[in-house]
Amino acid sequence: MKQIAFLRRLGPDPHANGARTIALNNCPDIWELDSGDFAVIGIDMTDAVASNLPPTASCGPDERIVLIPRNLLVNAKSDVPDRI
Repeated sequence: MKQIAFLRRLGPDPHANGARTIALNNCPDIWELDSGDFAVIGIDMTDAVASNLPPTASCGPDERIVLIPRNLLVNAKSDVPDRI
C-alpha cells in the first residue's frame, strides 16, 4: 500500500472540551485522505455482526465493519464534500 496522508478531520475533534467517547482512551474519527478517499476509525465489530449483514451486503477478507457513534457522522455532515 502506498503512503497515505491524512488531510483533515471531518467533524469536530471527538475529545474536544474533555468529551469522552465509547472507545474510552481512543476515539472514533473520520478523516479525508490525500487521495480524496476517507478513512474511518471505529470499534471493530466484524466478527460479531458479519453473519447479520443483509443479503445485498458483504464484508471481504480485507475489510472490517466498524462502529462509529451516530453523532460523529451527523456532526461531520457539513464537512463532507458535495461533489466527487
